Amino acid sequence: MKRSILIVGLFPLLAAAPFFAGQDQRVEIINLRYHTHPNFTRIVLDIGKLREYSFGELSDPGRIYVDVLQAKLNPILEGQGYPIKTDYLSLIRIAQKVPSTVRVAADIDFTKVESYRVYHIFDPFRVVIDIYPRKALPVEAGPPKDAPVQPPDPLRSGYTMIRQLGLGVKTIVLDPGHGGTDPGCLGKSGSREKEVTLDVALALKKMLVEKNGFNVILTRESDIFVPLEDRTVIANQKRADLFVSIHANASRNRKRTGIETFYLNFSPDQAVNEIAARENATSEKNISQMKGIIQKIVQNSKFQESRDLAEKVHKNLLQSLSGKPYGAMNSLGVKGGPFWVLIGGDMPSVLVEISHLSNTQEEARLKTPSYRASIVQGVYDGIMEYIRSLGKG
Repeated sequence: MKRSILIVGLFPLLAAAPFFAGQDQRVEIINLRYHTHPNFTRIVLDIGKLREYSFGELSDPGRIYVDVLQAKLNPILEGQGYPIKTDYLSLIRIAQKVPSTVRVAADIDFTKVESYRVYHIFDPFRVVIDIYPRKALPVEAGPPKDAPVQPPDPLRSGYTMIRQLGLGVKTIVLDPGHGGTDPGCLGKSGSREKEVTLDVALALKKMLVEKNGFNVILTRESDIFVPLEDRTVIANQKRADLFVSIHANASRNRKRTGIETFYLNFSPDQAVNEIAARENATSEKNISQMKGIIQKIVQNSKFQESRDLAEKVHKNLLQSLSGKPYGAMNSLGVKGGPFWVLIGGDMPSVLVEISHLSNTQEEARLKTPSYRASIVQGVYDGIMEYIRSLGKG
């Protein structure tokens, strides 16, 4: 919940920028309606124009809330409260939370609520909250006739524009790390990162194409050098829907093992910054360009989707590599990091460190076809879980 609040809290500041600059681009909300049915209560916020929104729960008192971004409330609705005569829902309120965000809140008794749904409907755009009391049977009642048949899953902070628009995945760009004059990290027995990552990427492409018919493009299909800055350029030019960069890890601590997955963000973690420094070593940018680079990271609008993709890939890769015959795989987590290869992409982008070449045991495993096949399966499963979360596939 804390992370959700922190991340959502960034958007009102961004959304409010045009308002404070004298160009008010907020949509005006003029109507909230509700109806209590025998089996559930429906609350509808009529918005009219497409807007991002988030939702969550609060306790003491129990409350479900929806925050609509880049929105303003008509004065006739400001501070309005609607008392409801049910034993599970007592009050609906609407207010201007901050200049750029309108909040709708429903005061409920969670002990008397079976479930609830928050979703959106187009033409005109509106957000709906359905609340089912414990005595109701919402599954038997079936979804409302105007609800999406297979709605996407929300992220922790709600529905991003990708999910609101019902967008799917057709083209995937896989990025085998390093190549050519840049061998990447080297294992003690001579393994080279550039060869491991290319082999994994080629096998992953084959699986994605044969099983699902995706259009899969590699930033390199042979041992050539591709500048870091060009890799997301390739993805943008190919109009990719996802970008997955594959790497093998290294550490000065040769006992360090495990997998970790990154999305684009700043990081206070020195271990993450050490990895970023190593992966970014071949960048051709200069210090004078730092301001523009930082702005690109700050303006990255896909970080929520990238984080979700990273979490799903990491979880499935961990499962694929754990158990027989390898035992438990060490999870080093999902983290934000300032990686050049993720900067500038117009799509959800992640970097996966599939194991450590600096660790003799993991280097030996990376040499075996069975271990690499488990890596391919895990990354594939993670990509597919992410696509299913969009309501696709």
